[in-house]
Amino acid sequence: MTVALMWEARAVAGKGAELLTWATHQPLDPPPLRRETFRAPEDRVLVITWWDGAYDTQGLPELPEPGEDLVRRAVHRWRFETVADGG
Repeated sequence: MTVALMWEARAVAGKGAELLTWATHQPLDPPPLRRETFRAPEDRVLVITWWDGAYDTQGLPELPEPGEDLVRRAVHRWRFETVADGG
């Protein structure tokens, strides 16, 4: 089974590029199976990591909270598990 962790933050106005750089340089130990980073309007940054494990697997490394000088609000975090494709 695979679990995906999503991390989403909204930068302080004008600091979207800085938040994106910060997020892409955060190490995770051990590294995930896969990691993708996205950006969106309003200086939002999204990082999704995939891990081998069940939904409730404990101890998976996550990106930390950036400094208050970079974000407008607390980071949003979600966890998802892979399901069988009905297709």
